[in-house]
Amino acid sequence: MTFASRFQDKNIIVTGGASGIGRATVIRLVSEGGTVLAVDRNADGLRETLELANSVADYGGGARSVLASITDEIEVRHVVQDFVREQGGLDVLVNMAGILRSTHTTETSFEDFMLILQINLGGTFLFCREALPFLLESQGNIVNAASTSAFFGHAYMAAYSASKGGVAALTQALSREYLNRGVRVNAVAPGGIGTPMVVAQAQAFPEGTDFSLYAHLTRPDRQLGEPQDVAAAIAMLACEDGAFINGAILRIDGGTHG
Repeated sequence: MTFASRFQDKNIIVTGGASGIGRATVIRLVSEGGTVLAVDRNADGLRETLELANSVADYGGGARSVLASITDEIEVRHVVQDFVREQGGLDVLVNMAGILRSTHTTETSFEDFMLILQINLGGTFLFCREALPFLLESQGNIVNAASTSAFFGHAYMAAYSASKGGVAALTQALSREYLNRGVRVNAVAPGGIGTPMVVAQAQAFPEGTDFSLYAHLTRPDRQLGEPQDVAAAIAMLACEDGAFINGAILRIDGGTHG
């Protein structure tokens, strides 16, 4: 379901666009008229995203893609600047790219800990930094990907939780910094969403996992949310319907965290 041409003539970058919430967001924004650049390192996933998004394109919208690493400063700069040069501006940045791993904290290497922070937090920071000059021109906005893990404690995910807590703090710091300059910055905090990353993680918990520690993450019917549920919230935050929402961390978990 779409509401109208809320993103007609809007230029948008979505990271993590090859699957999951990123893909659902590309499809949603294109269906509402947006011109969307999907960024990822998964070429096959990006091709499928483009096929799906362009099959539902409406109001002049469309999707394109670029292969890039979100932690490479030069690549990120080129992705943003090339898209702006081609389109004439940038209106929305959606940072959905990320990585999830679960290990016992005592068995987590510092290298793995820093890798997760580099991707989830560092990549978000780089795209925000490079996009902000152009978003100031357009009076645009940013939507980042936090997580309920940042606030409610997800066992065996110390690095992931720390990275998402950093994203939440970064979001609120930027929203304050640009409060009087016309750029809004918000984040979504998904809970149990049936993405490929979450499904893969369900099969990769470390030996000895106490699954009772995750009882608060699922509904009594054990139903997970869908990527489209999060994409709908992102669309609301990123369009004029969310014009008076700034610095918010929107929890999307079906009420599982109370």
